[in-house]
Amino acid sequence: MSKTFEGPDGQPRCSWCAATPNYIHYHDNEWGFPVADDIRLFEKISLEGFQSGLSWLTILNKRENFRAAFAGFDFNKVAMFTEADVARLLEDAGIVRHRGKIEAVINNAARAQEMVKQEGSLARFFWQYETPPPENPQTVSTTPESVALSKELKKRGWKFVGPTTVYAFMQAMGLVNDHGEQCVTRQAVARARAAFKQP
Repeated sequence: MSKTFEGPDGQPRCSWCAATPNYIHYHDNEWGFPVADDIRLFEKISLEGFQSGLSWLTILNKRENFRAAFAGFDFNKVAMFTEADVARLLEDAGIVRHRGKIEAVINNAARAQEMVKQEGSLARFFWQYETPPPENPQTVSTTPESVALSKELKKRGWKFVGPTTVYAFMQAMGLVNDHGEQCVTRQAVARARAAFKQP
């Protein structure tokens, strides 16, 4: 059984969000709730790429800076970024200044445009990989579905989309309910997923 901690309201929550109030707000209002909006999906998979090797808190605290730097993660705009934009972003102290990750987001924006043309939307593609809830929440970093999704994304030319990165994306965007069994938010996410219409 995954560990929980008692939140400021006395309710149990997933232990990973105990570190800071920012985490609690993110956990209670975003993490695991199903998302069908293509911009939000692109933002999250981009930020998960930036998070690789770092803590999610680092990225979460810089999220508004990332949004400003990457045109709100509108992939139609990001796909038009040039080497001048890469240079600009490498000078932006408000984000993670990693050339490979910056270039990956720009590359992935063009791949996202291709995906929309081929699949209709990013949501329609990603939700094909919906994952049943694990028997023991938060005990694995990959699943067969995340491995398959990672493989398909790489085949389509996406970068910084390894199975662990992809599973973190799936957990956050509601493709799997990985909240702890005793977590107060688990049932709210379950209700949201039950009411969610597949793209």
